[in-house]
Amino acid sequence: MTKLSNVLTMLQLLQNKRKYSIKELAEKLEVTPRMIRKYKEELEYAGIYIETIHGPYGGYVLNQDIKLPEKFIKPQNIKLENKEYYNTLSKCIKTHTKCYIEYYSKEHDTITKRVIKPYNLIVLDNEWGVAAFCEKKQEIRHFYLNRISIIKELKEKF
Repeated sequence: MTKLSNVLTMLQLLQNKRKYSIKELAEKLEVTPRMIRKYKEELEYAGIYIETIHGPYGGYVLNQDIKLPEKFIKPQNIKLENKEYYNTLSKCIKTHTKCYIEYYSKEHDTITKRVIKPYNLIVLDNEWGVAAFCEKKQEIRHFYLNRISIIKELKEKF
């Protein structure tokens, strides 16, 4: 995990007001006890103070209420049914190239033909999607990758 995700996970663990030993936190986050101390320092720089209880039965306790998302999105939990579409969109985003897609609309139960300017790959309801300017609707839209039936990279740049 990255440093940020480790710090957030540590904060999430401490939110239940339970005392955790440094060793216990290190095992849960799969890092050294030294890194746990560093994470504590980082949180304190951000104004989140974690109480240290000294002694053989000591540890860290969070005595504040911090609002955190209930669930972190982890890449292994995100569905990706068509890697080819993902790769095509990634390439078009990097090269600022338009794409032609045929997209299934659940709401209308139809397939629509669209030219899009993809800006970023995003996560929508735990599935991959793309944020793009849709030339048909003349606005930025979000498209689920699993609803794209055809995708073609166009030669036209944006």
